[in-house]
Amino acid sequence: MRGVIVKKEHNGFIYTKAIKKLRGLRKRVKVIPGGTSGGKTYGILPILIDKAARTPMLEISVVSESVPHLRKGALKDFLKIMKATGRYIDANWNRTLLTYTFSNGTYIEFFSADQEDKVRGPRRHVLYINECNNINFETYHQLAIRTSVDIWLDFNPSNEFWVYTELQDDDDVEWLTLTYKDNEGLPESIVKEIEKAMYKAFYDPFLPDPFIESNIKNKYWSNWWKVYGLGLLGSLEGVIFSNWSIIKSVPAEARLIGRGLDFGYSNDPTAITEIYEWNGKRILNEICYSTGMLNNAVADVLKNTGVMTYADSADPKSIDELKDVYKCSIKGAAKGPDSIVYGIQIMQKQEYLVTQSSTNLIKELRSYCWDVDKTGKKLNKPIDAFNHLIDGIRYHEMETIGKAERVFDWN
Repeated sequence: MRGVIVKKEHNGFIYTKAIKKLRGLRKRVKVIPGGTSGGKTYGILPILIDKAARTPMLEISVVSESVPHLRKGALKDFLKIMKATGRYIDANWNRTLLTYTFSNGTYIEFFSADQEDKVRGPRRHVLYINECNNINFETYHQLAIRTSVDIWLDFNPSNEFWVYTELQDDDDVEWLTLTYKDNEGLPESIVKEIEKAMYKAFYDPFLPDPFIESNIKNKYWSNWWKVYGLGLLGSLEGVIFSNWSIIKSVPAEARLIGRGLDFGYSNDPTAITEIYEWNGKRILNEICYSTGMLNNAVADVLKNTGVMTYADSADPKSIDELKDVYKCSIKGAAKGPDSIVYGIQIMQKQEYLVTQSSTNLIKELRSYCWDVDKTGKKLNKPIDAFNHLIDGIRYHEMETIGKAERVFDWN
């Protein structure tokens, strides 16, 4: 073994089972479905770095759906790996072009699938599309026909898309499924959190085939475990919101009308979203998604906006402190029977534009779905997951649109 992966562990970089398995792939197109925390990105990038360091004049492209998605994902991991393995030279990193050039002339560039000039632009030797399920087949095809050597594709297999319909039977394609068990660098706390899904999903999670109908305790969690625990193809059904699309940024003419806040701390993040009005539509812009935040830090985000923030009334102490001590404009959202469903109905009537920097909100909107019983029948309540930012938005919409339309009256 050579390059960045000589040692089992080096300055926090761990040579995982995932990397060993990935290095064994030989065909041109390498399709990597996998569960959460399976080490897909953190396994593919060291292989590309190693190849770049050893091979002069290579052109390598790393692509995902948007630049913010890259910055929070593959690009962040790339820089971390380069520094941990002692390869990073600051002068070689072009922050404007998001390109790292090695001393042998090889470069690794990072760009988004919405950059048409890049997608249909120059050719390359190696292509890596991170979370390829978030781009369409035409974009993949344009990139693939301009790639001469290797193509890497990774994703969580939450539902069938073009890799299954277009690439499944191709002779130059090989598949490798990775799970959290292939990632020895994963903290035990995260392993335990992932495995909680087994017990929510099945009466006996250790049966040879736990997915037999009589063993399924909850359809949602059995599908979650299938996709994110085992890295197998699932079926995401009953997604709640389809009335949204992505825009690059908040237009200068948009008017900020409020914010939605969902409190968190240790396990759950504190989640804050700005809500704008623009051309008869509403724009959602994620501004905070972080664990361990004290109220003074929350106040720093909320101060000096001149608009009201609506938050979860289940935490009146935090609301009072933010209002009385830190002088934030904040109110608790009224709650009552079926208030969650009422809030969802209000939101479903709107048309939302979501900024591409709102990566956590985009993930929530793609994943938030109706709960089901053990038979798979849809229930009139959403799952209690993928909802931190959405809950904050719901508080705002219930207290503004909802009250204006007299949709509900908790009193």
